[in-house]
Amino acid sequence: MPLNRRAFLESSAAVGAGVALTAGAAAPAEAHPARPRPAKRYSFTVMGTTDLHGNVFNWDYFTDKEFDDKAHNDVGLAKISTLVNQVREAKGRRNTLLIDAGDTIQGTQLSYYYAKVDPITRAGGPVHPMARAMNAIGYDAAALGNHEFNYGIPVLRKFQDQCDFPLLGANALDARTLRPAFPPYSMHCLRTPHGRDVRVAVLGLTNPGIAIWDKANVTGKMVFPGLEEQAAKWVPKLRSMGADVVIVSAHSGSSGTSSYGDQLPYVENAAGLVAEQVPGIDAILVGHAHTEIPEYRVRNKETGKDVVLSEPLKWGQRLTLFDFDLVWQKGRWVVEKAGARVLDSNTVGEDPEITALLSDEHKKVVAYVNQVIGTSTAAMTTADAPWKDEPIIDLINIVQAETVKAALAGGEYAGLPVVSQASCFSRTARIPSGEITIKDAAGLYPFENTMEARLMTGAQLKDYLEFSARYYARTPAGVPVDTAKLTNADGIPDYNYDAVSGLTYEIDIAKPAGSRIVNLSFEGSPLDPAARFVLAVNNYRANGGGAFPHVAAAPQLWSNSDEIRNTIIQWVQAKGTVDPAAFASVDWKLTRDGVPVF
Repeated sequence: MPLNRRAFLESSAAVGAGVALTAGAAAPAEAHPARPRPAKRYSFTVMGTTDLHGNVFNWDYFTDKEFDDKAHNDVGLAKISTLVNQVREAKGRRNTLLIDAGDTIQGTQLSYYYAKVDPITRAGGPVHPMARAMNAIGYDAAALGNHEFNYGIPVLRKFQDQCDFPLLGANALDARTLRPAFPPYSMHCLRTPHGRDVRVAVLGLTNPGIAIWDKANVTGKMVFPGLEEQAAKWVPKLRSMGADVVIVSAHSGSSGTSSYGDQLPYVENAAGLVAEQVPGIDAILVGHAHTEIPEYRVRNKETGKDVVLSEPLKWGQRLTLFDFDLVWQKGRWVVEKAGARVLDSNTVGEDPEITALLSDEHKKVVAYVNQVIGTSTAAMTTADAPWKDEPIIDLINIVQAETVKAALAGGEYAGLPVVSQASCFSRTARIPSGEITIKDAAGLYPFENTMEARLMTGAQLKDYLEFSARYYARTPAGVPVDTAKLTNADGIPDYNYDAVSGLTYEIDIAKPAGSRIVNLSFEGSPLDPAARFVLAVNNYRANGGGAFPHVAAAPQLWSNSDEIRNTIIQWVQAKGTVDPAAFASVDWKLTRDGVPVF
């Protein structure tokens, strides 16, 4: 039997000792203390993505060209695949894992096409492009994101079946049994050179806001308790099962805030709280917030140890690397050092294996989005829509208002005036002069929101508008207005600023938030606080998204299961020609002491 190096050295040492003893009969050898054996050590890397939102290619289906933004980021799993291959080559594939923190199957026309146009749920239907790409790249686990539920549970279950890796959600529970509706965790064994595997547990946590944002899809079927509560339940179990390292993949930001206010008793962005409150976690892959956090350390209150957090932006723009150094102590592996960093996908090309794998799907979707659905007499754009009442936002509102009026015609509420809310979802959306395609309309409304009608009073609508106007930074009269600094006060995203059509009003940005709406009127007269109105509103807002006042508790008069995007497409097709002069009007404007800002 051949000796390995250690056996050879030990055998040689024994022979040497015997010779020394024999020779030492006349002269005893000088005693030397035994040298301590070097500690056993092992290092490995966990790679992470999040908020991929249907991006495989570095392509913008809304503009039908390569993706680009102000920072010149690239997007897509094909780029991530190149980075992953480089890391695996450098570290050794057996010393790496690859995980994701959710929001995978919604966001681009590629993912929409295979959920709605040629759905993966049809008999003999296709495999979802995100499943094909992630399987080919070799993901080990992924957490559920809230947008996984946008298309309903059947689409999500089919996607789950098509993935070669587990979709994790320890706090996605069956509403009847309160047992996990998805695997809570996955356990991974990494082979070391020292004869003892390292067991790495990945705990998946999703966002409690699903109960609000996808109420129609999950009510009575699933419930979503808080991340801290479920992490405290599962982390000790994972440690007792022999996990040497515990990583949480959390579709939850790190800020400790909630966009839905106190509508749920659970925090939306709870990753930092989990790190602080739950002992036994080594690292958290953060998602949901669409921010770049290369490394963020949170000290656990109970243990005093740091937990390493990292969030790799969104859409495949970054790849997080958690690097772990372990040492063998007292019969177990212990994390000696952990750190995180991100790699930029803009630094590499697309993996040709991934682009070739999905080239047919890509071509189908490009052909689909370029279908002509009508014409426009003038070009419209959202470039100034965050601070001006623009015709392109009026287009959304006229479609919504007309749809709701038609739905309520002949009923109890047919005589009530209909007002409509809309947001500037993208500052680069445009409707060209001439032919309008599906991609033009889809770019105007990139989310899978559906429409509802809610009953509101004049007083409630004023509160609603005051809440919305928090979006603007307070700017005193006489001070120059910089549009780059005017909006998104306190981090409020564009999609949480609503313009309401059917009313006329001014927003005085010199006044403090809460008292900015002035000259609010309806049909030329001051708004009657007691008057009743029908608000055409998207389901995200109606269910409490953004925590706007009154609307979530307002009586629902009607709802629709079709996406607002499709309603806009069908409206354009029915009209044939879109003429902004027929519906555009300046219903609101920014002022300071009565003087228009623009």
